[in-house]
Amino acid sequence: MTDVTRTEQAPDEPDLLRDQFRQLIRYRALIVAGLLVGLLGGAYLAFSGADTYTATSEVRVKAAIEDPFVAGATADKNIDIGTERQSALSSTVADAAAKATGAEVAVMSRCLQVTNPPNTLVLRFTCAADSARHAADWVNAFMKAYLDDRQAQTKATVQRMVTSYQSQLDPMVTQRNDLLDQIEHAKTNQIVGTLVSSQTNLLSRITELNADISGLRALDTTPGIIIKPGVPPQAPSGPGLPMMLGLGGGVGIALGLLGAWVRLVFDPTVRSESEVTRALGAPVLGTLPRLRGRAAAAGGRDGLLAGGRGDGRLAEEYRAVAFRLTHDKRFSERRRLLVVAPRGTGETPAAVAVNLAASFAEMGMEVLLVEADLRTPGLSGRLRTADGARPGWARAPGLGEGGWPAGLQMPIDAGESGSFDLVPGRRVRNVARALTSAPAGRLFAEADEPGSVVVVLAPPVLGYADAVALADRVDGVVVVCDPRAVHRVDLERVRELIDAAGAAVLGVVLHSAEAGSTRRFGFRRSSRPAGPPAPTAPRDGEPPREATSTPPERHPVP
Repeated sequence: MTDVTRTEQAPDEPDLLRDQFRQLIRYRALIVAGLLVGLLGGAYLAFSGADTYTATSEVRVKAAIEDPFVAGATADKNIDIGTERQSALSSTVADAAAKATGAEVAVMSRCLQVTNPPNTLVLRFTCAADSARHAADWVNAFMKAYLDDRQAQTKATVQRMVTSYQSQLDPMVTQRNDLLDQIEHAKTNQIVGTLVSSQTNLLSRITELNADISGLRALDTTPGIIIKPGVPPQAPSGPGLPMMLGLGGGVGIALGLLGAWVRLVFDPTVRSESEVTRALGAPVLGTLPRLRGRAAAAGGRDGLLAGGRGDGRLAEEYRAVAFRLTHDKRFSERRRLLVVAPRGTGETPAAVAVNLAASFAEMGMEVLLVEADLRTPGLSGRLRTADGARPGWARAPGLGEGGWPAGLQMPIDAGESGSFDLVPGRRVRNVARALTSAPAGRLFAEADEPGSVVVVLAPPVLGYADAVALADRVDGVVVVCDPRAVHRVDLERVRELIDAAGAAVLGVVLHSAEAGSTRRFGFRRSSRPAGPPAPTAPRDGEPPREATSTPPERHPVP
């Protein structure tokens, strides 16, 4: 025999990513909602930008220069292109452009963008308007207004400098004329020499000023060269409907995945088999396949047995679970099995108990199935009795508390698997006393005989204290739950109660949602009865205490 309890190991990164992806895919509604929002947003942006046209023009900025063909350093290197860009965006340029086109200044100012390609002296003017003609006219008007303003500023600077030089030159010319008159009327050679020397110095200064004035007047004040004029665009400037839908879809999927991740973080339910294993400290023995069609709707006296439902996959899954249990040394030593659910009122725990009993009987064991649900019994009405004698070890344990167990053992026909005995449940006044009575103990002790197995079906652990009362007598516990409907805290509480009672969880059987549960928009609504509170763990030497609240009235299936 081997111990099938798994040791918790860190999962591989690819397995972890696959598990996380599967968990996110559970919230398909959120992902689809995000995708729809993205597509709607992309369509809105595509249609809102369908009537926007963008025209572009480019100009290379030049500095004023006297000889454009001179070798060496040029004046263009002294241009501050950032300052020129701010000048192009100034209100002076906008006013001039608006006056030229007759449009409003505020409208034209909003449409203009001026950029500078890196490592160039080029300014790129971009203007967006509601028509192609307006876009081209406005961008050309901005470019012309900028060039005119820049040229006007350059000419004004040149004119101021020429005026300044001329104001210095005029007195010198008057002084030179006076010296010429004095030279003509001089009487000695010594006086003439002195006057000629002064005239020479004055002529040199006059020549320099004339040269400076001539240089300024000869400057090339062209503000820039138009590289690319604005032309009417042939199509709107938007990326188009297909591209916007693609971008919107990508963004929508990202938003949907983000919403699914947020929902996943705050989801109290278990999300994978590994979380069930960590919460209960026991392996997953099997996952029951979901039945479809007539198999799912089968009922009557064959509704609980997998063979009666006509689904071979389900029967094989029960056989696999039973096989794993027989190879667990903890179960093989005592051969007592308690089948419970954390919460709820579904029929899956009963089906698991019945089919495990049938699987053990098919292995040649003598099986006794005990219905310990004394609050809502009804298992005998859903199983078909077998003809013939019961096994020899199935002795009457005697009359117990409130008439249970009363010595009644029914042989159950399990089809090709054989037969097993059933001790049906019965309503009693004090459930806890009946479950812990001496006749009940003798009934559970039947598993001590060689080749025998006792399977006990109990109510939900967190609904009543019955399962905790049985846990110290039936050592092995199998928990049956729907991983998408049970909360992690519930599984942890079940483990604490079972450990406190001295029993051990041998494994977990998972199943899909039963009828009555709903799922909408990625959120699951499970039936969690607001009935009795969870039972408290028993103290040493003290029998488990029963929940005091009154269970809801239910009737067994006839």
